[in-house]
Amino acid sequence: MGQRSDDGVNEPWRTSTRLPLILDALLGSEEEPAVRQLIDAFGGPAARAKDQLVGEPAYRSRRLQFASGGQMIMHDGVTVAVVLHAAPTGFAPGGFHLPSWIPGLDKDATLSDLKGALDAPRAPGGMGFVLDGAYVEPRFKNNRGWNEPGNLLSLSFRAEAPQHACRPEDDDCPTCSDLLVRGAHTGGMDVEQTIAALSSAAAAGLITESPSWVPLADLQQLHASQLMERVESQLSCSACLRIICLTLYRESSPTFEYTVLNEARQRPLEAIPPVEQWGDHLRIAKDRDAMHYVDHQPGSWFLVEQQGSLFLEGRYCINTMVDSTALLRLDQAETDAYRTGGHDYLSDLAKRIDKSGPHTEESPYFRRDLYRGPDRAMLSKSVAAAIVNHTWAAEQRRRS
Repeated sequence: MGQRSDDGVNEPWRTSTRLPLILDALLGSEEEPAVRQLIDAFGGPAARAKDQLVGEPAYRSRRLQFASGGQMIMHDGVTVAVVLHAAPTGFAPGGFHLPSWIPGLDKDATLSDLKGALDAPRAPGGMGFVLDGAYVEPRFKNNRGWNEPGNLLSLSFRAEAPQHACRPEDDDCPTCSDLLVRGAHTGGMDVEQTIAALSSAAAAGLITESPSWVPLADLQQLHASQLMERVESQLSCSACLRIICLTLYRESSPTFEYTVLNEARQRPLEAIPPVEQWGDHLRIAKDRDAMHYVDHQPGSWFLVEQQGSLFLEGRYCINTMVDSTALLRLDQAETDAYRTGGHDYLSDLAKRIDKSGPHTEESPYFRRDLYRGPDRAMLSKSVAAAIVNHTWAAEQRRRS
């Protein structure tokens, strides 16, 4: 894969392991010699070959699964990942024999063992390593237990950095891979049926809507209004953690993409217009009972209103590494003080809340924090919907 450097003496894995066979195959097509060589090394031909379309616009994901426990994943004919399954699988009951490829490493290897065997630089974040510009990531049972023998599931090799691209292994995630519904005749995405499938999965708790984007229920009405260039809903999968981005465009075809969190956060979105400009009478009536944005101080607090009551969401520090937020309904004295002192009064109140340590019972705001009650999830979602156009992230999206 790519151009190798000449400092192999400083990277023992080049000569002490068979991993160069894998790296040479990455980004190659199935017909290229390096890919054919890896297929032969895995004991080809493949025991199973699985094909599926992913996303819209669609790409074809092809899996070649070998009885040896090796697996190759291709996108539109290009090898994007190679996986060594240390644990038994349906196509490889014995699992991959790691010692024949990485001396000193077996299925009982821990993260420390892997570090010693590869002697390669660690990748930014996570538990992976960088090998000649490619990335290798270990997977352990339940994403934990990396210090205990017997928990290693697999080693995955790919060309793209994990923080910028989804794992190709998740193309067939049993939770979210079949939520895109294609038209029977066109093969393209059926938007209405796809929204219905996503809504059902969200109701079942399999995926979670992001309150920082357009709600699924509003997607088609907003799109039909033509008020926005692009209208997007984002949902996270509880199993593979990918972010599903369903986007309707004013002048182009809709898209359905899987992204990682870092990339999803950077996608553009205009300010969402007031519901009176695009909603039907039922949606407008529903909005009357919802929370609405009033004011905010960047990085400190938001003020929202609901049916005459004012709520202050204030950020506070737990320690130098962790912060959180508290939600208070302003009492009559605080409401009167706000009417008189305005923005400055709320900034002062937010500072007092922060300094009091509202996460401790000694704070006078501890019991008033609505986020400590049983309605936390509902209130958090309501506040997020009210301030969706006014957060720092929203400002960055409009600049994208």
